[in-house]
Amino acid sequence: MGRFKELVYKLFYSPEQFARKLGARIGKNCRIYTYYWGSEPFLIDIGDHVHISRDVKFITHDGGVWVFRQQEADFDVFGKIIIKDNTFIGNEAMILPGVTIGQNCIVGGLSLVSKSVPDNCVVAGNPARFICTTEEYYDKIKELNLKTKTLSLRERLHLLRSLPEGKQITKEYLRREKNHPEEP
Repeated sequence: MGRFKELVYKLFYSPEQFARKLGARIGKNCRIYTYYWGSEPFLIDIGDHVHISRDVKFITHDGGVWVFRQQEADFDVFGKIIIKDNTFIGNEAMILPGVTIGQNCIVGGLSLVSKSVPDNCVVAGNPARFICTTEEYYDKIKELNLKTKTLSLRERLHLLRSLPEGKQITKEYLRREKNHPEEP
């Protein structure tokens, strides 16, 4: 698709409509917030109740084959991307060719998913690694549920500005490794 045509589509179509126009297959009850579908969007299958966050990128080909094109001018390698039902993909994650992400999965933002992910897993990082099961994640996070989805913006703002320590996400500090070499 030409750049001008792509720009026009982005102006007039939602990210989901845009993906469907390009040939991506998307199930029911999905939330799609990206316009980055790669050069072969027709190789992307997304199940039902999937959330694709802002600026997620799908790569369906291996561009590294460029170095072989002097030997074989038409050298191309592709891989389908499959995202199964009830899965969440965080902001700016990148999904590489040939990857399948199972049902009930969570992919952390900014993750590079270079291997397939089994059902019921939370993965994150570059490259993405197993963090825990979705059930373990739920058990860990459920005490922080503030149930704000039905609150007005003003009520939500007031609640979130006055959060006590134990009702918000906090992260531990990074530690140096024990055998950390002294700096010169």
